[in-house]
Amino acid sequence: MRGVSALAPLIRAVLGLVLGFVLGAGVVAIARSSLGLEAVSELTLAVGYTVGLIGWLIGLGALNYWFRYWLGLPERESGGHSSAQSAPQGWARYFRFTTDHKVIGVQYLVIMFVFILLAGLLAMLIRAELMAPGQTFLDRNMYNTVMSLHGIIMIAVAVVAIIAGLGNFLVPLMIGAQDMAFPRLNALTFWLVPPAALILLSSVLVGGFDSGWTAYPPLSVTNASGQLFFILAVVTIGISSILGAINFLVTIFRMRAPGMTMSRLPIFVWSILCAAILAATVTQFLAGALIMVMLDRVLSTSFFDSSKGADPVLFQHLFWFYSHPAVYIMIIPAFGIVLEILPVFARKPLFAYKVAVGGLLTIVGLSYVVWAHHMFTSGMPEVLHGPFMISTELISVPTGLIFLSALGTLWLGRLWLVTPMLFAMGFIFTFLIGGITGIFNADVPTDVHLHDTYFVVAHFHYTIMGGMLFGLFAGVYHWFPKITGRMLNEGLSKAHFWLTYVGFNATFMPMFWLGINGMNRRIADYPPQFAGVNLFVSLSAFLMGGAMLLFLYNLVYSWAKGRRAEANPWQALTLEWQVSSPPPVENFEEVPRVASGPYDYGVPRARTTPRMAD
Repeated sequence: MRGVSALAPLIRAVLGLVLGFVLGAGVVAIARSSLGLEAVSELTLAVGYTVGLIGWLIGLGALNYWFRYWLGLPERESGGHSSAQSAPQGWARYFRFTTDHKVIGVQYLVIMFVFILLAGLLAMLIRAELMAPGQTFLDRNMYNTVMSLHGIIMIAVAVVAIIAGLGNFLVPLMIGAQDMAFPRLNALTFWLVPPAALILLSSVLVGGFDSGWTAYPPLSVTNASGQLFFILAVVTIGISSILGAINFLVTIFRMRAPGMTMSRLPIFVWSILCAAILAATVTQFLAGALIMVMLDRVLSTSFFDSSKGADPVLFQHLFWFYSHPAVYIMIIPAFGIVLEILPVFARKPLFAYKVAVGGLLTIVGLSYVVWAHHMFTSGMPEVLHGPFMISTELISVPTGLIFLSALGTLWLGRLWLVTPMLFAMGFIFTFLIGGITGIFNADVPTDVHLHDTYFVVAHFHYTIMGGMLFGLFAGVYHWFPKITGRMLNEGLSKAHFWLTYVGFNATFMPMFWLGINGMNRRIADYPPQFAGVNLFVSLSAFLMGGAMLLFLYNLVYSWAKGRRAEANPWQALTLEWQVSSPPPVENFEEVPRVASGPYDYGVPRARTTPRMAD
């Protein structure tokens, strides 16, 4: 009974989602029938989802936690607890509304790893189909659906996992705050994600979508209704991203402890700040473009119909104005994780801290003016090719400053090669390959030759997966003791790293050769001369997939039965390591007063812990 009681808010939320969908869809269906139109349409589904989303939030307790709060009324007691903050501290807290930023961070991390595993399974299906030329077990439509679903799930994970997962858990701790600036808004951002995930997965029930994760019209306007579910899911996650970004900005600027000046901010906090600036300012362009596609579908507007005088290339401009800065929303927090870890395990101050911060901010600034290098073959005016080529290549300069900081920190350091350090160093190599190969895609002559080939697939995965995913693993291994109070098994952890590192490079490095020799991406078949290389790539991908199962076992077993962690097993200097593992509900018993920088390893007379208020 205790288990059922603990899950009661989630059960109510699911009921609210179902009833809201039936109510919203039913009203539209009745109205359409009365007008002599077909009752079930994409408009019916869109309204049903919107009302269902409201019902989901009401079921979670929105009327109690938000509306009563806004009206100045006290919260009603729920399950014997008068507020979300005083909810039970066991496993049940992860299945209910809570304003504790640490619980929300874990909620994000768990759901993101579930989706990493799902996207990885879809990738295994893709590689199984491509082991040999010709159709094997996926027909072309199913292949396109699997490929599209894999792409959008991994993109969503890359955007959300670090900034919302580790960022939520760590940023208030690292700046000496008790919580995020807007705790209820923080909870809302998470609870918008599960219904978005459900409708995205439900797209396969209504025909799926075969447009890839880019959703270019006219295909995205004319294909199956799964595309509508894609749009609704991405717009919902976009709303969550914008609200979360605003919360991070206010928290970092307004909630820092005394003495925590901007020049003493941990580099990971700087990276979250930079990613939040981008998320808050560009996400609405993607949402707007997708809403226009939806209106073309459900209301027969013509935003992108060239036969009615519109320009479908406009969608690409709107899409990439978000989606290239989104690359930095994914990567900049990974930069922050790596630069946060290297000083700890090299036992040295972070090299060129201010230069690294300047590099992060410069990347943010330049990311707004590079989007059209994705469109060199789209038919846009050729006069734009040169400026976008130059701006794209310029962004490699501040990225180089990040590498300078990383390599300078490693130089002559006393390296402690535990798993977080291994993943951080693996990140340096894999993202370096992604960055170097990106120059070829930025140059017009080579991009025209390589566009839509497996060279782009390899470059993209070295940049995003070799960057974000390696950074995420480094962060999870580094902060797992702080999050759970347990230590991961180091032998299994190192096995996971080496299997992942070898499998990753063996999977994606040969794809550069495939692309240079003309193998097209997003196509379910290929010429027989590529069969041997594709077989090798698929077997390497299966090795990498097996490494994920090893990681999952290590994660679950160690969380349940792993060795108890000390408060500061790595002897780090940042604030989150100065409290117990896991941290107390209110983070700090006293307000910390920061008197030194976060990376004063080996600095004479530097404080090894923050000075607390009297």
